[in-house]
Amino acid sequence: MNKPAVEQMRTIDRVNATLKQRYNRECRFRRFGLGAVLLGLLFVGLMFLNIIGNGYSAFQQTRILLEIDYRAEVIDPTGARDPATLSSADYAALVKSSLRALFPAVQGRGEKRELYGMLSSGAFLELRRRVMADPGLIGTREQLWLPVDDDIDMLVKGYIDRRLPESERRLDNRVVAWVEQLESTGAIEKQFNLTFLTGGDSREPELAGIGGAVMGSLYTLIVTLLLSFPIGVAAAVYLEEFAPRNRWTDLVEVNINNLAAVPSIVFGLLGLAVFINFFGLPRSAPLVGGMVLTLMTLPTIIIASRAALKSVPPSIREAALGVGASRMQTVFHHVLPLAMPGMLTGTIIGMAQALGETAPLLMIGMVAFIVDIPGGALDPSTVLPVQIFLWADSPERAFMEKTSAAIMVLLGFLILMNVIAVILRKRFERRW
Repeated sequence: MNKPAVEQMRTIDRVNATLKQRYNRECRFRRFGLGAVLLGLLFVGLMFLNIIGNGYSAFQQTRILLEIDYRAEVIDPTGARDPATLSSADYAALVKSSLRALFPAVQGRGEKRELYGMLSSGAFLELRRRVMADPGLIGTREQLWLPVDDDIDMLVKGYIDRRLPESERRLDNRVVAWVEQLESTGAIEKQFNLTFLTGGDSREPELAGIGGAVMGSLYTLIVTLLLSFPIGVAAAVYLEEFAPRNRWTDLVEVNINNLAAVPSIVFGLLGLAVFINFFGLPRSAPLVGGMVLTLMTLPTIIIASRAALKSVPPSIREAALGVGASRMQTVFHHVLPLAMPGMLTGTIIGMAQALGETAPLLMIGMVAFIVDIPGGALDPSTVLPVQIFLWADSPERAFMEKTSAAIMVLLGFLILMNVIAVILRKRFERRW
């Protein structure tokens, strides 16, 4: 056997000797990667289970069934049906008399105060709304489910342990006995909490809702979309299709890439200094919030739009130019329609990023306590992430479940927006 053949066999032997070792290393690497993915999914799953476990009960509200006597001498003594008189009537007296009818043995002043405290202050407001909407209720009787105080709600939901000694509970034995009496007769039960989805913020946990924050987020995102999408697409088209290649365009591209990594709170400081202090725009308004989020999402939209334009084959441009189309016609009639699905995907991802932002909106005053639901982009409002931030800082146990429930709603919107982005990409994406 000649010398080259011997050397070749030795090389093959060395390769075969290390082949098994390399396969084992590859298998270990794959296992490490799979383990990292599974570990990440485990932590995400635990986070979701914890949020859902703490927040699902917020979609239910405990209510007491009372027979309300709309006495005319209390609501409208003159019988004139004057709206001012109806609005200022003592509806609390009607509720208190109904409670005393359920518990006739309660006589002492302290016991009555505890009994009346079982109901939320929203019960009186609900009676007033019903009478203002239908004055014909005056002089009649009806059975009505009214909301309870947050401590009673926590007791019925099981967050307050009835087996604990009285000194370790927020509610004494007398109130617990009243609740158990109502449960035995079916006069207290958990119902769907529509107020949580439609109401505004409140100091009382049982009356607090995310309706105002959702509308504030909606107006803010509308402003952001109307500003960021046309500006981002126009900037991307110019930089990719028309801008000359020189040091100035290179500087612009570098700055756009750098802005995508700037902390979001910096944009909030910029909005505070420019839009509020210099231009005098109103604080806590979705208009200002949308403008700040536009500055934050523009780099993301521009980068995604430029990537979509680059993905269009050069042959499309060459064919259009070859049949006599101008540069403008080539871009707007041929290139831009083909790149639009990618642009829309990037825009939706940018909107999802804007929906979850908190820090820049805190800087422009959207952390204010807003009770009313905003009716437009100039009305004071808050957004869903800021609402979660406010509730998370509240000491009441009832706000904890509302915080988790609001996180569930926010995550639902984010997942929906990302699903829409994936569907658009799969539906309109073209393979070249």
